[in-house]
Amino acid sequence: MGGAVEISEPLMSESEKHINGEDEVVPEWKDQITFRGLAVSALLGTLFCVITHKLNLTVGIIPSLNVAAGLLGFFFVKSWTGVLSKLGFSVKPFTRQENTVIQTCVVACYGLAFSGGFGSYLLAMDERTYNLIGPEYPGNRAEDVINPGLWWMIGFLFIVSFLGLFSLVPLRKVMVLDYKLTYPSGTATAMLINSFHTTSGAELAGKQVKCLGKYLSLSLVWSCFKWFFSGIGDSCGFDNFPTFGLMLFKNTFYFDFSPTYVGCGLICPHIVNCSVLLGAIISWGFLWPFISKHAGDWYPANLESNDFKGLYGYKVFIAVSLILGDGLYNLIKIIAITVKEMANSSSKHKLPVMLEIPGSEDSKLLLEQKKRDEVFLRDRIPSWFAATGYVGLAAISTATMPMIFPPLKWYLVLCSYIIAPALAFCNSYGTGLTDWSLASTYGKIGLFMFASIVGTNGGVIAGLAACGVMMSIVSTAADLMQDFKTGYLTLSSAKSMFVSQLIGTAMGCILAPLTFWLYWTAFDIGAPDGPYKAPYAVIFREMAILGVEGFSELPKHCLALSCGFFVAALLINLLRDVTPKKVSSFIPVPMAMAVPFYIGAYFAIDMFVGTVILFIWETVNRKDSEDYAGAVASGLICGDGIWTIPSAVLSIFRINPPMCMYFGPAASS
Repeated sequence: MGGAVEISEPLMSESEKHINGEDEVVPEWKDQITFRGLAVSALLGTLFCVITHKLNLTVGIIPSLNVAAGLLGFFFVKSWTGVLSKLGFSVKPFTRQENTVIQTCVVACYGLAFSGGFGSYLLAMDERTYNLIGPEYPGNRAEDVINPGLWWMIGFLFIVSFLGLFSLVPLRKVMVLDYKLTYPSGTATAMLINSFHTTSGAELAGKQVKCLGKYLSLSLVWSCFKWFFSGIGDSCGFDNFPTFGLMLFKNTFYFDFSPTYVGCGLICPHIVNCSVLLGAIISWGFLWPFISKHAGDWYPANLESNDFKGLYGYKVFIAVSLILGDGLYNLIKIIAITVKEMANSSSKHKLPVMLEIPGSEDSKLLLEQKKRDEVFLRDRIPSWFAATGYVGLAAISTATMPMIFPPLKWYLVLCSYIIAPALAFCNSYGTGLTDWSLASTYGKIGLFMFASIVGTNGGVIAGLAACGVMMSIVSTAADLMQDFKTGYLTLSSAKSMFVSQLIGTAMGCILAPLTFWLYWTAFDIGAPDGPYKAPYAVIFREMAILGVEGFSELPKHCLALSCGFFVAALLINLLRDVTPKKVSSFIPVPMAMAVPFYIGAYFAIDMFVGTVILFIWETVNRKDSEDYAGAVASGLICGDGIWTIPSAVLSIFRINPPMCMYFGPAASS
């Protein structure tokens, strides 16, 4: 849920000057992909997979890490070339095309840690999630359990992850050149990469890297320090520090000193952070205490804290209804915008391109655009190759998917591959206009559809697996178009973009399951009271059961409350769209409000601290905050992410922290 990164004007004009240089030699597509680039991509891909899993398994909010990927890619290759040239080796110059290839490769790799479903649909199939919902819960059958396994997960990713890349390749000219879609994150990344490769930009990039390194070190040292006090169990250490007193601590309102969430707060837009906090106040401040007072009337009083017949049921279903309401609204809105834009562009394209006589500035821009178009169209990826690739992969997948997930019959897999390209197009177009990828919404549509088609006998597994197929195709197709836009603006070959996306996806198919396995073996994943709650695993399994069973077993008034929040999500989104910009920028985002309903308020406090720091920084020195906020945030997130690797290794070897720092009420004398 990362917002597009804003980049200051001077930076853009500097990079524009650089692009105007007709003398710049654009390397051949094969020369843009280098061994050092792939080595750096694998290293960063591993780090970002670790970070994505951590966020996925704790809170489920993942900010955009594209800027960090661009910055760190630039830093590592520059260091590499610097060291080798000092040792007297002749070194190939580091071009912005190579930088773009690294960026593409890293994003493709860590994208699979999200769309691979390690915190959502794959984990929803496991035994722990089945037990959490309860064996006696209608529709929750013991037969619908498939526990994570390293080999089948790697196989599954290889089967489904490449199809999205082939589905839209023939449309790249239409999306980037004809419709001129903006792809805000892709454009911002391109501007950033272009700026690195100018004199003043390289200087700023050097400072940004230093800044990132400083905060990465601080975050790493702090996370290590925190570990010593975290003891055994889940109630020790800084992660359970009752900042606002024990009463509020009981309702999850406390600051847990997490660099990751403070970093997320610095990257995510202010409105997202404020929405998360508002969601936490509504749910943990008012709604849950109110429902708890009716224990014994609305639901049995003596239930476990994670029993679906009690308060836990309200938490999950109200969060689900907000997420679905928001997703449905945005889906309808983006399809409507897409249809309208296409109608407009078909009439627009009949107009002559140039009506006014160009001045020197206009002709410069035209020359620059001509060069970009020429480079973009030079290395064509034949349509027959894309079509053959898609059909061939779909055939392999149709044959092998039922072996991994028996309830998902071959004809259902085939149907999903026939529908998928249309959904992938909608999502890529929507992402190009709004920067909002709705991959998980399309996944949920597949989930409900296939769960209800298959019915009680295996519908849960079939729905979750179909969700995986949809999510992978739709997500990778949008990422590829975003990368084509970045490549177009950095004069990178479309062929090198496609090949680096293929290589990055192949890396992700291996690295994402391996890094997940580190968490799976080291930590108690899915424990409702532990740090790795994996919130979306329960939510996705419940959705699959809903698709099969309907609303039969909800606690009293739960359906009414859920419907109320579903309608509220639709209305809030409508308000955001119909009110003027200066009003709508203060209206909350329902999708962001939904997350703390289920998880708790602590990470909302952390993210809000991040947003307050950024707000003060913007007020004091806007230029400085625009240049360095992304680097500070990336440093905080990466440092904390790096620490999870040694802490996981310590946990695997059963080495526990030496101290437990614990807070309780003072004993009354």
